[in-house]
Amino acid sequence: MNKWEIKGQWVLITGASSGIGSATALAFAEKGAHLLLGARRTDRLKTTVEECIKKGAASAQFHYLDVTKTDNVQEFIQWSKTFTDKLAVLVNNAGGAKGMDTVAEGKDEDWEFMIQANVLGILRMCRASIPLLLKNPGSLIINIGSIASRLVYEGGSVYCAAKAGELQITRTLRLELCGTDVRVCTVDPGFTETEFSLVRFNWDEVRAAKVYEGMTPLTANDIADAILWVATRPSHVCIDELIIKPTDQASINKIHRKKTN
Repeated sequence: MNKWEIKGQWVLITGASSGIGSATALAFAEKGAHLLLGARRTDRLKTTVEECIKKGAASAQFHYLDVTKTDNVQEFIQWSKTFTDKLAVLVNNAGGAKGMDTVAEGKDEDWEFMIQANVLGILRMCRASIPLLLKNPGSLIINIGSIASRLVYEGGSVYCAAKAGELQITRTLRLELCGTDVRVCTVDPGFTETEFSLVRFNWDEVRAAKVYEGMTPLTANDIADAILWVATRPSHVCIDELIIKPTDQASINKIHRKKTN
């Protein structure tokens, strides 16, 4: 059975200014997709769009997007409608973690960011985008989760809870959209070296580097390849849940680290 054709289709990616989001945009660009890219850092989005055009995107547009704000999500979708009335792929990549405090020492602002970005943000984007996806049989919602949705660790209570929320939202959407020809998937990476740890540790480069010390983590391109693979399966194939870990990581806390001098 032939792959689902991405060339000439419209793909919306959140959190597309760096890391997995930017790499995913470039992967779809190489396949000739039309791209609608959103993030808060519009200067970085502009650079991503320029790179996408060079890679062969049919077109690439960007607009400010903060998934923690309902009004802004709605405004972003209205902007998207000036280009197309239907979507082929929605990649919900925006999210992130803040800190590794215990519950006893946790900060409200960190908790609220993680719930807003990883849970409510996905709900807002799906609610606003589903009418556009329904117009394109075979279309996909691809939510970017984490193995933290399935396994917990000290200092990860709210991030793990938020990603567990993402997983259950994905599973619920799979039930609710069954029969509509809209496919729903979660791609759940393990250790992936992007700006994730830098953001989590308030741009402390030394602390962020220690997360990946002595091991070979996944890259943003590794995850982008997987996302593109999910999106190009034949329309009758739905990859419900995809867990990806580096070879050096067997679980959250089982990691092979090579000795360093």
